[in-house]
Amino acid sequence: MAHDAIAVVDFGGQYAHLIATKVRRLHVLAEIRQPEDDIERFRGYKGIILSGSPSLSAFGEDSAYTRDIYDLDIPILGFCFGHQEIAKHYGGTVVHGAQEWGAADLHVVGDSPLFRGLAPVERVFMSHFDSVTSVGPEFAEVGYTSLGAGGPAHRYAAIASESLRRYGFQFHPEVDDTVHGDAMIANFVRDICGCSPSWTMEQYIGEQMERVRRQVGDQSVFLLASGGVDSTVAARLLGEALGANRLHLLHVDNGLMRKDESREVLAAFRAFGLDRNLHFVDASDVFLSALAGVVEPEQKRRIIGQTFVDVFEREARALGIEHHLLGQGTIYPDTIETGGTRRADTIKTHHNRVPIIEEMLRQGRVVEPLAELYKVEVRELGEKMGIPADLIWRHPFPGPGLGVRLLCSSGAEFRDGMEQIEPAVQAIAARHGLEALALPIKSVGVKADLRSYEHPVLLGGPLEWTPLLEAAGQLFKQAPGINRAIWNLGPTFPRRVRPLAAAVTRERLDLLREADHLVMEGLRRHGLYGDIWQCPTVLVPLEVDGMGREFVIVRPIHSERAMTAIPAPLPAALRAELALQILALPGVSGLALDVTSKPPGTIEWE
Repeated sequence: MAHDAIAVVDFGGQYAHLIATKVRRLHVLAEIRQPEDDIERFRGYKGIILSGSPSLSAFGEDSAYTRDIYDLDIPILGFCFGHQEIAKHYGGTVVHGAQEWGAADLHVVGDSPLFRGLAPVERVFMSHFDSVTSVGPEFAEVGYTSLGAGGPAHRYAAIASESLRRYGFQFHPEVDDTVHGDAMIANFVRDICGCSPSWTMEQYIGEQMERVRRQVGDQSVFLLASGGVDSTVAARLLGEALGANRLHLLHVDNGLMRKDESREVLAAFRAFGLDRNLHFVDASDVFLSALAGVVEPEQKRRIIGQTFVDVFEREARALGIEHHLLGQGTIYPDTIETGGTRRADTIKTHHNRVPIIEEMLRQGRVVEPLAELYKVEVRELGEKMGIPADLIWRHPFPGPGLGVRLLCSSGAEFRDGMEQIEPAVQAIAARHGLEALALPIKSVGVKADLRSYEHPVLLGGPLEWTPLLEAAGQLFKQAPGINRAIWNLGPTFPRRVRPLAAAVTRERLDLLREADHLVMEGLRRHGLYGDIWQCPTVLVPLEVDGMGREFVIVRPIHSERAMTAIPAPLPAALRAELALQILALPGVSGLALDVTSKPPGTIEWE
């Protein structure tokens, strides 16, 4: 353990690593400790941060961790579950209730050093089931939250004991949606804990290159290079660490790529000088054959991941390099959302975390130099290594590609719980002057860091952006069984919808490719491509006109690390253009804009 370091207690992997990342951005070393680590492993740090948790509840449960940390004479700050544990340990009360998802207004009380330099009201991000309802005698409330004007207050959203140097936030300052969360963390790390700068990205690059050399030894690496940010940066780092002769790149056209994607990727690699051992294979027939007739989302992801490995091994044998290690541009959210850490719930299985890859990892046959980073850190690393901006700032594109944006269905309706969902949805929408229809399909989501598989709601009616998002927020908070809201962009609001039987076919993929191309070109035409972090276009087998045609959903978002996201508005002119263009495509009869934050909806629909 180094001097001037913070210990981050990993109650929930995604938040612990994100906290550590935020601390490192202050050039202060952060080291992740497990809750059950012996107390000796916590000595010597200048402060401790307790993370949130996707799997533990402070209510009715005696969660196991080293409580001797509270005897240490150093500051401790807890977020979400950590906040609840601090309150409970020092005589406060925690109950199951007053759940919140998404943005809320934090009203600062008093002059706590945690909020030095900040406004009296700050925008913060909530994601919790349990709540603190009272605090012990040495603690004070230093912040409460409300949901917009006149919204319900959530007491004890921030608590502090200056005498004990113990602090807690019910919200998540580590996510980018807490507007000044970085400043709150900095106030704790620098002012309260007294840490000085001791960490840099250049230092990280050097450490990772040395780690790669130790792992690879005298072997070579064969990297699956999609052309996305992660695999491109991984290729550059591996090339620098091992030398160009010991790195082979394989780009696979899996038939699930965007329009002209493979041609553009190969051209970019050649222009950047990554073509010395660059190989290409068109395996679209192999992938589409493997996916034929499959509709279940997790099964699709596993098949795509397995097929990538099959193609990789076949090509490696053909090239005589089958003994090379497998290189991947895996980043931390891939591991977290697959449930790949001790306390992370499986949200969705990423193609680079399917069972065969997990087995190869156990055997030491996989090299992943970016596995501890988020997208924003990957981009920073890439810039430090001189990768051109047009490669660094491409929109993220998932490894399974359009395979997880082409929704499939047996044609059966999901109507479980609709007797409670529909009246609640109608009542909430009516209060905002909106039409609403709970859809008989489901999409994947995340609530309190746990997977949800629930219904989307289609909203219709003229409404400005902020009131629209407030209406969606009320739906997520008050209506059961809802994790996503979409805003109708079609000329009429449908009264009846019906799922269609549909699987992965080249024809459906071509239709989605064209719709996605129109969206991407529209963003560039309106100067929005660089402002919007990612914009999935989704094809849903949902009939709204009685003619067997499908529904297109556009999901523009703002994010940095993909762990959270907020919907990005599109100007009225672009919405009108997309409606005219996409609704003219053969096979499409509906168009909507996804207005869901993450949580409760994931970025992708599957």
